[in-house]
Amino acid sequence: MNGKSWNGARIRHTVGRKSGKDYISPMPAALDPSGMGPDRTRIHRGHTPRPFRPASWLPGAHLQTLAGKFLRPTPDPGLRRERWETPDGDFLDLDFAPPPRPDAPPVLILHGLEGSTGRGYVRVLMRELHHQGLLPIGLNFRSCSGEPNRVARFYHSGETGDLIWALGRLRERFPHRPLGAVGFSLGGNVLLRHLGISGIRAIDEGTPVSLVDAAVAISVPFDLVAGTRALEAGPMGRLYTRYFLRSLLEKSKAKEALLRPLLDWDALHRARTLREFDEVATAPLHGFDDAWNYYRQSSSGPHLRSIRIPTLLLHSDDDPFLPPRSAPRDAVRENPWLLAGFPRRGGHVGFVEGPGPWAPRFWAEAEAARYLAHRLPGSGKPNALEP
Repeated sequence: MNGKSWNGARIRHTVGRKSGKDYISPMPAALDPSGMGPDRTRIHRGHTPRPFRPASWLPGAHLQTLAGKFLRPTPDPGLRRERWETPDGDFLDLDFAPPPRPDAPPVLILHGLEGSTGRGYVRVLMRELHHQGLLPIGLNFRSCSGEPNRVARFYHSGETGDLIWALGRLRERFPHRPLGAVGFSLGGNVLLRHLGISGIRAIDEGTPVSLVDAAVAISVPFDLVAGTRALEAGPMGRLYTRYFLRSLLEKSKAKEALLRPLLDWDALHRARTLREFDEVATAPLHGFDDAWNYYRQSSSGPHLRSIRIPTLLLHSDDDPFLPPRSAPRDAVRENPWLLAGFPRRGGHVGFVEGPGPWAPRFWAEAEAARYLAHRLPGSGKPNALEP
């Protein structure tokens, strides 16, 4: 089935075919029948993010950020792990939650830098998605599932190949269901970059808009250059950097036999900032000239205007990983496919509400699940998934 795009290009919207049945992306219904272009209200079906009410006992961005890390529970929904062998001889580990119903729409979750599907924000989101009748699936980036990957590379902020490959396999497995995706921080940057590039190719080449029907991105560092400079300024930025850097260096040591011939090993272990690590490891391993070239090419911000699927952005003005001026307000105003929840407070993947630490609530995960349930047909709403 072909539909007319927002600029007159012909785009194929049929995503899966089996036994004579198609799953048709809901995107064409969002187009303005007057021919004047897409309408924001129709695209997002009138959805409005609930206001974020920051916990009064967590003043400041850093307390929100740290409380979000340490107060989030890690409920175990009975995940089932699958190892998918990649075409380049490596592997990806995906964790599947129990389906809330036989035909639940799947949602792929992408974690942040040095995260995994075991992190609290992923597990809380899984619980919220399950409660909304959606099937949560967590993707562990290479080397993040508890076992080093096999080849001389890792993952990075702009690497979309593994995401596209995994989404393609999910489309084959669930050909008649809509597919959602959620990305946190680095994972959100990867997701948005993919969606933007897919939107450009849909216009230029007449290809499908995306393998995803609706998406959410949380606490994304839209401008990696600005985000890196923010982390290098001030004592708290250096504290966050040491946390990430320690994990990255440990993973590098676990792959020393593969990496030492390719890198300046002494310079790698002298790294004291993420930029220094990316200069001597991420950039050369993944084909970039240097760290700044990696950041410029991998930032998702320049791609936001090209996104052509319903996408919710959740980001706080006080996110310590990104200066407020780098939040993409202009792109949101200009692109009706984007819906923004940009509260003034919330930190980085914080967004903690509630009367006290004994009863925290996590706004971002709840809003992400509510939006996708609103956008993906056939979700239903069974009983909540218990820890």
